[in-house]
Amino acid sequence: MEHAVEDLFRNSGGYATTAALLRVMSRQQLDVRVRKGELIRVWHGVYAATEPDYLGRLQALDSYIGQPAVACMGTAAVLYGFDNEATSAVHILDPGVRVRPTVGLMVHQRVGAPLGRVRGRLATSPAWTAVEVARTLHRPRALATLDAALRTGLCTPVELHAAVTEQRGRRGIVAVRELLPLADARAESPMESEARLAMHDYGVPRPELQYVVHGAWDSWRVDFAWPEVLVAAEYESVDWHTGRDAMLKDKARFAGLQHAAWTVIPITVTDVRISPERLAERIKEHLWRAAHTASSHKLAL
Repeated sequence: MEHAVEDLFRNSGGYATTAALLRVMSRQQLDVRVRKGELIRVWHGVYAATEPDYLGRLQALDSYIGQPAVACMGTAAVLYGFDNEATSAVHILDPGVRVRPTVGLMVHQRVGAPLGRVRGRLATSPAWTAVEVARTLHRPRALATLDAALRTGLCTPVELHAAVTEQRGRRGIVAVRELLPLADARAESPMESEARLAMHDYGVPRPELQYVVHGAWDSWRVDFAWPEVLVAAEYESVDWHTGRDAMLKDKARFAGLQHAAWTVIPITVTDVRISPERLAERIKEHLWRAAHTASSHKLAL
């Protein structure tokens, strides 16, 4: 029997239905194996020999519904590589057969949604997915999703605009439409996107992103830059320093930027989410000082 079970899972892609398992074991044996943790119940009537990861749970749905599941929302974002929200529930389009939402499974009605193929699966298209996810989020996270989608190179600003038009009238779409002019593929993290939106909302001049500063002996890339006045801003995460070597490298980098006559403004998550207005005023003050100093130097000459 053991070999028959192994063959069953191997031949069915790692997942087996109750009906298939009952052809090689009794109901009692199945129940005992589940209680002992030797078999994992993934979905109703679908089992795995080991605990599946997120994409494995999606794959197991194929057995659950009897046809390939079509990913949407956060699940499609995971497949495309721009999920910023740590999506845990599996999101699929209504397959047209009786499938009820359950714990960890969301079924969506999206008639006419454009589809694409990713990792061998069908999913709502990248631009459609990005817009649909963004319109469910608060503005900072929505911008982070749009930025991340552009960064993958799987969709363009024109395609995002088209997706917004296709989803007109739906909840949250107006906010997404207003964010589109700010979306930028150069943003490298969700918190950089959030910081940029805070700057925009409180009147900070739009910065250059991922700007390269050339010094006397090296070059450094900064998150945000106003090169005309030699001012930069850097988002510093909680794990910014990951050891002695990283700390020394950061110190040398800062010294190099300082030697190149740049002012560097540190930004933390508290600045962005708790006191964005104060952050904006701090940046604007540095920009004003730098511009004033530059003007004074020109007059002196």
